[in-house]
Amino acid sequence: MNERVLRVQDLSVHFEVREGNLFRSRMHTLKAVNGVSFDLNAGETLGIVGESGCGKSTLARAMLALIKPNRGRVLWLGEDLGKLDEEELRKKRQDLQIVFQDPLAALNPRMTVRDIIAEPLWTFFPRIARVQVDERVSGMMKLVGLLPNQINRYPHEFSGGQCQRISIARALVLNPKLVVCDEPVSALDVSIQAQIINLLKDLQKKLNLSLVFIAHDLSVVKHISDRVMVMYLGRAMEVSQRGNLYRRPLHPYTKALIRAVPVPDPKLARKLVDTGLTGDMPSPLDLPRGCVFHTRCPYAVKRCELEVPPLRRMENNDWVACHRAEELDLTIAKSG
Repeated sequence: MNERVLRVQDLSVHFEVREGNLFRSRMHTLKAVNGVSFDLNAGETLGIVGESGCGKSTLARAMLALIKPNRGRVLWLGEDLGKLDEEELRKKRQDLQIVFQDPLAALNPRMTVRDIIAEPLWTFFPRIARVQVDERVSGMMKLVGLLPNQINRYPHEFSGGQCQRISIARALVLNPKLVVCDEPVSALDVSIQAQIINLLKDLQKKLNLSLVFIAHDLSVVKHISDRVMVMYLGRAMEVSQRGNLYRRPLHPYTKALIRAVPVPDPKLARKLVDTGLTGDMPSPLDLPRGCVFHTRCPYAVKRCELEVPPLRRMENNDWVACHRAEELDLTIAKSG
C-alpha cells in the first residue's frame, strides 16, 4: 500500500484558443491544468473533484500521456512517461487504462460484447489463441456481473449500467495496475451509481488496483476514495485524507462543495442552503490574479488578490492552497 506507483509533478496543460470572427480574431491561452502535483500509492484510490470546467478530465488524459503537457512530469513506477518513445509508451499502456463518462458512446456499436472486451488482447497479443481469449473474456464478464449468454449481444441491447460494466471489463482485461475512472457514474441513475461504485471497490480489493476516480460531486467520491483532491480552475485547492476532508475541510471551496451536496432531511437542507459561494466561476481564458478562487471566496483578503497560494503541507499531512488555512475554522457540523 505504501509503494508509490504514480507521481505527477507540476503538471500544466494549456491550449491555444482563437476568439473572434472570420475577419478579426486573436489567440488566447486556456490554462486547463496549471501546476498540479500529487502522488498515488499501490492499491489506493484518489478522488478528484471539482465543478465542470476545472480541468479534471484534461488532467486525467495528461497523466495517461494521451495529451502532451506544456510543463511538468508524470512518473509511472519512477519512469518519466514524457521521455518514452512511441513503442515504449505503447507497452506501458497495458498497465494504464481508463473508463470514460458515457459508457454507450465509449463502445463500438458494431462490435459484440465479446469483441469489445477482447480487442485489447488482440492489440497487445496478436498471436494469442482464440481459446485463451474466450476464457479471458468469459472470466472478465463474470467478474463484473455480466451473464455468459450476453457475450454475443451489442451495446444498444444493454442498459447504461450494464454498458459501464462492459467498459470496466474491457479496461481490466489486460490486468492493469492503474485505472482512471473519468466520471464513470455521472450518466447513471443514483441506484445504479451505487452498484458501479461498489463493483469498483470489490474489483480493487481482488485485483490490487490503484484508482483515480473523477467526479464533480463530493458525495460520489466519499465512499470509494482514500484521499481526495479538490480542483478549481486548473489548480489543486486541497489534497486531504477522506475523513479529514469531510469533517474539517481546509479550503473554503471544499467547504462550499460539501455544503452544496443535497441533504435528504428538509429541515437540515434549509439550514445548509447557503453554500458560501457568490458569483459565477471565471473563464479559464481570463483567470483572476492571485488565488483563482478569491472572486467567490467569503474569506478573501487583499493578499488573496495579489499572491498565488502554493499547495503546502499542513501538520496533519494534508495539503492546501490557501493563505488563511490556519486561522479559518471550516468544520462541517454533523447532520445527526
